Amino acid sequence: MFGSINDKKNMKLFSLNSNHAIAEKIAKAAGVPLGKLSSRQFSDGEIQVNIEESVRGFDVFIIQSTSFPVNNHLMELLIMVDACNRASANSVNVVIPYFGYARQDRTAAPREPITAKLVANMLVKAGVNRVLTLDLHAVQVQGFFDIPVDNLYTVPLFAKHYCDKGLTGDDVVVVSPKNSGVKRARSLAEHLDAPIAIIDYAQDDAHRNEGYIIGEVAGKKAILIDDILNTGRTFTEAAKIVDREGATEIYAVSSHGLFVDGAAEKLDAVPIKEILVTDSVDTKEKTPKNIQYITASELIADAIVRIQERKPVSPLFAYNKK
Repeated sequence: MFGSINDKKNMKLFSLNSNHAIAEKIAKAAGVPLGKLSSRQFSDGEIQVNIEESVRGFDVFIIQSTSFPVNNHLMELLIMVDACNRASANSVNVVIPYFGYARQDRTAAPREPITAKLVANMLVKAGVNRVLTLDLHAVQVQGFFDIPVDNLYTVPLFAKHYCDKGLTGDDVVVVSPKNSGVKRARSLAEHLDAPIAIIDYAQDDAHRNEGYIIGEVAGKKAILIDDILNTGRTFTEAAKIVDREGATEIYAVSSHGLFVDGAAEKLDAVPIKEILVTDSVDTKEKTPKNIQYITASELIADAIVRIQERKPVSPLFAYNKK
């Protein structure tokens, strides 16, 4: 439990419909009960939100992952923000454990939108004063906002988990399953005092992509790391490659577990010993047999209280080995 009573008297937490489970954990860790509201959909899909207690003069924190169904959850969040401002809240802060649309952070092909920027504009225009999120797919999305954005990192949570399991040192290798994730792999590897390896894909004359490893995995316990586990294809292909190259055990870790399009079946078919994800997404999809969840609720609760107390959030970015 964090924070002082006086600070907590001036704040209220609310949970919308995307992930009640993590919201309840956050509220318990912060020592602040969830506020009362109702949110319902009309038969044509319109969303109606009603705040069932006064928020006048309070600093409001709204907890909502913009996960599947992404557009419904995003719209519900925007409506709740508008409701809080019209009810004279002192500030409106949105807590987005999983930030949907963050993958659309640039124009990868001609005439494509930058949808992450559009979503940022919508949130700011609706009246959000601050965003608190967890492991943005692209950190530059913070710059799309003209308000403060705190992006928390899950690597310290993962590092503690693996250190507690004894997965450290030279007999472990942290593997980035694609070359765009090297920075994330290096961050975890530094905490574990382990080397890194990278999986890259070369295209042959027949335009087939064949994966190969930069680094050494033979005889080592391999930890695959990515930020979003979506269809499971990236981890599945990576697991096949590191297994073929002689890894003794294979682990996989991801900040956000979406598990869509038969991801569970794909992942169950490869020799991954454990798949670790946070509880940022309350997925209704089938999950792999060897899944393990680690909660990000205390990390988020600590950040919320630090924001409310005008204390720095940066101490939460590090993992202190003790």
